[in-house]
Amino acid sequence: MRVELSEVTLDVEVSGESGPAVLLVHGFPDSRDLWRHQVRALTAAGYRCVAPTLRGFGSSDRPEGGPEAYHPAKHVGDLLELLDRLEIERAHLVGHDWGSGVVQGITQVAPDRVVSLTLLSVGNIASILGSGWEQRQRLWHLLLFQLRGLAEEWLARDDFAALREMLGDHPDAEAVLSPLRAPGALTAALNIYRAGLPAEAQLAAPRPPAPLRGPVMGMWSAGDRFLTEQSMTGTGKHVDGTWRYERVENAGHWFPLDAPELVSELLLDFFAENPAG
Repeated sequence: MRVELSEVTLDVEVSGESGPAVLLVHGFPDSRDLWRHQVRALTAAGYRCVAPTLRGFGSSDRPEGGPEAYHPAKHVGDLLELLDRLEIERAHLVGHDWGSGVVQGITQVAPDRVVSLTLLSVGNIASILGSGWEQRQRLWHLLLFQLRGLAEEWLARDDFAALREMLGDHPDAEAVLSPLRAPGALTAALNIYRAGLPAEAQLAAPRPPAPLRGPVMGMWSAGDRFLTEQSMTGTGKHVDGTWRYERVENAGHWFPLDAPELVSELLLDFFAENPAG
């Protein structure tokens, strides 16, 4: 369904008529389809699932205005407004990749709207930037993405050869590449990096952010080429409340697709431990 908000219209899947709400937020360069397996499992278990495609991705709107139109704070505002439109007061928040950063932002500005927080692949930013040189080397592309025009040319050259290599273990690589062929789509998708994690933030010593209010669960996959395990396990130091860590074997960065049943089981177990109400 298309949901018109104050600034943008988002492509959103809403499944389940009632039950505790779950907000599932994707990252780069995905869409709401990342969560299709989890949506089926959670809905079958009695949850109401809301899976939006963020502004700048998929078939959601791509506003003009440069990187500032794609700052993570803009995504946070979109999702809080979306919950309001759907008359959802509180929800379990689940985020993967950049979606993890967005849901962490929601907990910072609207903690009363959050039942629980689950972070997949990407942990707390202070933990990531403080995890040493191996982690920084794995994220070399973040600096490249800051170079407007050059990054787009390099990623799209030869039918997206460089981006295809980065997405080498993505089960839906062709499907997520297709929307990026539209004029301006690749720039819109990259703008979340340019607004949310500019070069100066990547190179500076990490400053501890405000603690995340628990309960929080972190999931990391052993085959992740971009994030180290330390970057996720270290997130526990930035949680005020209960912290749970789960390591997923035999899966890559996009493990909601690589290990769908296990991810769904872990989510259901965590939600049962921390019910709404």
